[in-house]
Amino acid sequence: MELSQLGALALFAFATTFSPGPNNIMLMTSGANVGFVRTIPHMLGVVLGFAFMVLLVGVGLTSVFHTYPVIHQVLKVLSLIYLLYLAYKIAMSKPDNSQADYRPLSFLGAVCFQWVNPKGWAMALTAVSVYNYSASLIGLIIIAGVFCLVNLPNVGFWTVAGKKLQFWLNSPKRVRHFNWLMAGLLVASTLPMM
Repeated sequence: MELSQLGALALFAFATTFSPGPNNIMLMTSGANVGFVRTIPHMLGVVLGFAFMVLLVGVGLTSVFHTYPVIHQVLKVLSLIYLLYLAYKIAMSKPDNSQADYRPLSFLGAVCFQWVNPKGWAMALTAVSVYNYSASLIGLIIIAGVFCLVNLPNVGFWTVAGKKLQFWLNSPKRVRHFNWLMAGLLVASTLPMM
């Protein structure tokens, strides 16, 4: 991959991973509810899970979706149902004891979440089809590596942004409103991908 192509890929990776979406909204919510340290497994699951997803999408799932488009449609519906469930869980977190009640995604949960994240699918399919010019395994590894390098500071930013909101979330009413807002944004973030 040429340097100019690598730069374009890095810019694409930054724009797509930094922009608000289900992962970033859930990380911000977790940072606000339980802080940075307890969100680290969730953050690492997002970074490594998405890179793994890019590899698998590039190796074979793209051709499966082209051959059987109904599978892609079924995945979209299942993704929406799961995201609505997550939004419900965020909205219903008890504000009077939010740190004890709120549970961030585990590492494995965040890895698995990538497979039902519509934004993640759009990003992975686009990256593989646009930036893997030679359709090679090395190209896929480079794409996954670039996403890892770019995504790591991004997930940290969103978690810290949530943590910084803790000073404002000093009453049960504010926590409840914040959780409802984040749940609504989580649902809204999926609409363009649907």
